[in-house]
Amino acid sequence: MRASWDIFCSVIDNFGDIGVTWRLARQLVAEHDQAVRLWVDDLETFCRLCPQANPLEARQVHAGVTVQRWLQHASHPHQPVDAADVVIEAFACQLPEDYIDAMARRARPSLWLNLEYLSAEDWVDGCHGLPSLQPRGLQKYFFFPGFTPQTGGLLREANLIEERRRFQQDPAARQLFLNRLGIRPHKNSRLVSLFAYENKSLSSWLNTLAADNKATHLLVPPGRIIANLQEWLGVKQLSEGDQYQRGALNVQLLPFLSQQDYDRLLWSCDFNVVRGEDSFVRAQWAGKPFLWHIYPQQNNAHIEKLDAFLRLYCQGLSPATSTALQAHWHAWNSGQNMAQSEQALEKTWPELEAHSEAWCTKLSAQINISTALVQFFRKWI
Repeated sequence: MRASWDIFCSVIDNFGDIGVTWRLARQLVAEHDQAVRLWVDDLETFCRLCPQANPLEARQVHAGVTVQRWLQHASHPHQPVDAADVVIEAFACQLPEDYIDAMARRARPSLWLNLEYLSAEDWVDGCHGLPSLQPRGLQKYFFFPGFTPQTGGLLREANLIEERRRFQQDPAARQLFLNRLGIRPHKNSRLVSLFAYENKSLSSWLNTLAADNKATHLLVPPGRIIANLQEWLGVKQLSEGDQYQRGALNVQLLPFLSQQDYDRLLWSCDFNVVRGEDSFVRAQWAGKPFLWHIYPQQNNAHIEKLDAFLRLYCQGLSPATSTALQAHWHAWNSGQNMAQSEQALEKTWPELEAHSEAWCTKLSAQINISTALVQFFRKWI
C-alpha cells in the first residue's frame, strides 16, 4: 500500500538530525515506494548533505523525496497543506498547530509518530510503540530506534552490509576511493577517522599515537573537534587537504563528505571515532572497531546511556577486552588522559576486530527502521 508521509526535521546539532531523517526519507521512497515529503527548517545545512539541492528553493525533489522549507518563525507561519497519512515528528520537534488541525480534519486522522533519539537503555523496549492521547482526538505513538527486537531497529539500507563487504574485500576499490580524496597512507600505517565533538581528551590521545612505534594516518572531516585539533597542532587555521606529521602520526584534513562517501571512509579505516547518532550507527555497519563520543549532557546523564550501550556491545568479549574497551570509551567521554587506555586497547585488537564484524552481523539480522515504520502503519490502519 502506497501512503503519503510527512517527516518534520528541526536541525539542531549540525548534521545529526537531518542526516537521520534524510536517510530515512530516501529509504522509504527507494525501498518501500512511499510518497515522502521532508520538512526542513535549515536548507543550508541540508545542502551540505545533498549538494545538488538549492537553499533558496522552498520546494524541490531529490532522490524521489519532496524537500520542503519549514518556516517556524512567528513572522512566517506554517503554510497550510493537506496532512499526510503518516506524520513523523523527528526527535521531539514541535509540529505547527495548523498542521495538527489538518491531521485531525482528515476522514481518517493521520498516524502521528514521534521518532525518538537512539538509546540502548532497558526502558526503551517497554516504551516503543506506546500511544499518548493528544488534543483534537489524536494519538501520538512513540517510536524508538534501538538494538533489540523489541524496538524499531536501526537505519540500514537493504543491501548495505553486502555492499560494504564487497568493498572491503576489493583492495583496488578501496585504493581508488582513497586516491579520489587525496589520501595516500604510508605502507603498513593504521588508518583512523576522527569525527567528534569538542574533547579535552584529544591531546593525550594524539600524543599517544604520535609516540607509538606504529604509524597512524588520521583522517579528519570537518566538525566541532577541529578547534581542539588546531590547538594541538599549534596552528590558527586548518584547511581541507592540510597534512601535518607529528612523530608516528600523520594528520590529514578531509573535505566535507557525502553520506555515501562517509560510509566508504568508515569502511576503509581500521578504527573510527564517531559521534552522536548517525555516524555512530554507520560505524557499526562498517564492521570495524570504533569509539563513540556520545552527545554530552548536564550532570553526566549521557554516561548512563553510554554504559547501557556498552552492556550490550561487550557481550561475548573476554573480560580483559571488555574492560579495556569500556575504560577507553569512558576516558574519551569524560575528558581523561587516554594514554593508558589506548595502550591497553591495542593489545586486544584481534578480538576487537572479530567482535566488530560479529556485532554487525547480529544487528543486521534485526528489522530496519524504515521497514518497521511501514509495518507499524499497516497494522494501525
